[in-house]
Amino acid sequence: MQLLRKKKNQPEEPQEAKTALQELKEWGKVIILSFLIAFLLTSIVKPTLVIGHSMDNTLHDKDYLLVNRLAYKGDAKPQYKDIVVFDTDLAGHKVLIKRVIGEEGDKVKVENGKVYVNGELLKEHYIGGQETIGSIDAVVPKGKVFVMGDNRNNSLDSRFEEVGMVDESKIIGKIFTRVFPFDKIDE
Repeated sequence: MQLLRKKKNQPEEPQEAKTALQELKEWGKVIILSFLIAFLLTSIVKPTLVIGHSMDNTLHDKDYLLVNRLAYKGDAKPQYKDIVVFDTDLAGHKVLIKRVIGEEGDKVKVENGKVYVNGELLKEHYIGGQETIGSIDAVVPKGKVFVMGDNRNNSLDSRFEEVGMVDESKIIGKIFTRVFPFDKIDE
C-alpha cells in the first residue's frame, strides 16, 4: 500500500502557526466577552463611595457601596426607608446618599426634634436616638421624595433649601449592598 504524500510544491503549514492563530482567536473572544459583561454590569450596577458622616450609624465614611441603577425604572418608585443616591445642583453637581422619609403626597412634619409622616411619629432606630433639628411642615409634590441623612445633626438634606425635595428623575439608584469594609457586607 502506498501512503498519500503531499506534492513537493505545496508548502507545509507549521502546526505552531495554527495553534497560535487559534489561541489569538480564543483570547479575542474572551476580551470581547469581558468588555460586554463589564458594560452590562456598569449599566445596572454603579459603585459608590461614602464621603462624610451624614449617614452614620448606617453607613460610614469610606464605605464602598453598590447602587442598583434599575431599581426605579418603569413604574417602580422610591419608597420609605430606601437609601438612595441622587444628583444635586450643589457646587460640582455633588452626588448625595440619603434615606427616603416621604414619598409623593406624604405630609412630612419635623417638630420638637421628632419626624412625623402623615401624622404618625416615625420609629427611626437607625438614627441612634438623636433628635431631628429643624422645623418642616410640607407635602411632598408629585414626582419628588423627601430625604434625610441618618445622622440628622450632620446632614444636608430635604430640610434645607440647598437640597430641598428630590426630583425622582435625579435619583441614580438604590443602595443594595455594602462591599467594603468586608466585615460589614451583610449589614
